[in-house]
Amino acid sequence: MTILSDARELAGAITDLRHRLHQEPEIGLQLPRTQEKVLEALQGLPYEISLGTDTTSVTAVLRGTGVGASASRPVVLLRGDMDALPVQERTGLEFSSRIDGAMHACGHDLHTAMLVGAATLLAHHRDQLAGDVVLMFQPGEEGYDGAGVMISEGVLDAAGRRADAAYGLHVTSAGASNGQFASRTGTLMSASDGLTVTVHGAGGHGSAPHQAQDPVTVIAEMVTALQVMVTRQFDMFDPVVLSVGVLHAGTKRNIIPDSARLEATVRSYTPESRAKLARVVPRLLKGIAAAHGVEVTVDYVTEYPLTVTNEGETGRAERVVGELFGEKRFTRMVNPLSGSEDFSRVLQQVPGTFVFLSAAPRQADAPAAFNHSPAATFDDGVLADGTALYTQLALSRMAELAV
Repeated sequence: MTILSDARELAGAITDLRHRLHQEPEIGLQLPRTQEKVLEALQGLPYEISLGTDTTSVTAVLRGTGVGASASRPVVLLRGDMDALPVQERTGLEFSSRIDGAMHACGHDLHTAMLVGAATLLAHHRDQLAGDVVLMFQPGEEGYDGAGVMISEGVLDAAGRRADAAYGLHVTSAGASNGQFASRTGTLMSASDGLTVTVHGAGGHGSAPHQAQDPVTVIAEMVTALQVMVTRQFDMFDPVVLSVGVLHAGTKRNIIPDSARLEATVRSYTPESRAKLARVVPRLLKGIAAAHGVEVTVDYVTEYPLTVTNEGETGRAERVVGELFGEKRFTRMVNPLSGSEDFSRVLQQVPGTFVFLSAAPRQADAPAAFNHSPAATFDDGVLADGTALYTQLALSRMAELAV
């Protein structure tokens, strides 16, 4: 028997768990029903389990019994995020979300199920581990910095010493052939920052704007100016992305409101550009406000850092994929993605890598919807493959660390 065949034997149970998680999605740092399902799945397995205090995380430590285990036991960490998104599902699946306004639109239900599957396989192969494995079941990846919370609560040292290697896995619903794995060395995903701007004007009648201080026209100029700034102050070969996702002002068409607000996401690929954005964005917005004689509040918040993978660990993931599935199943990405990940915080402190796995529909009549879409669907057929990769990465790295 091989790890892959063992994983495939678990496919039914893993799929059932994934469907149950999908039907009860939870958002943010508090996922009590999800935590309950994970704990139920781990019951009876030889794990030391601890729960988060500021979040409903689950940390499970498996003590290997393999030959060569010593006081300086190597530690490998595997992470699976568990939270959903505030999206109204419209996939039409039999196991669609039962929670209004919430959906596993990014595939975290697959991550959780695959990590539970790996927990089972690793427990069965405990005698091959000359060290310890930490399983990081994480809430709050979608904008809540759950990884940061778990790190502050000690997940990286949960086995008694700092993890030697860390691996994360993320499914995609489109963009690559079903079952294809992908990653790259170095910068894999962008840094993410948040921008909230409130223009404080003076309300009045829509027919007499000269008797008011209109914040709407000012904030509209800001939206355009931000896009021009990106093209004129930043190198096109070191790109930044700034997208306004919220723009709000007023209550009625003939009333000039007192204030207007925008919210934007800001992405960058180097520390230099990220630092520059934090300087020039507030300066630009304050200058526009001053030119119009209004006040402005600019809240620029740094969020997730760059996701940077380790060269050796990425190469190891490529080799493991090749051993399990064949070399053609792994693709070296040419460019990083513009999305962001709080697993970046783990990779800042522990050498590791992050691997994408396409769960795009095998046969589709229309182009597949991307992650975060209310129509995004993920193929259950990749669950065994992800489980096998998690498991083999831990076994392979542990064997090398224990030498």
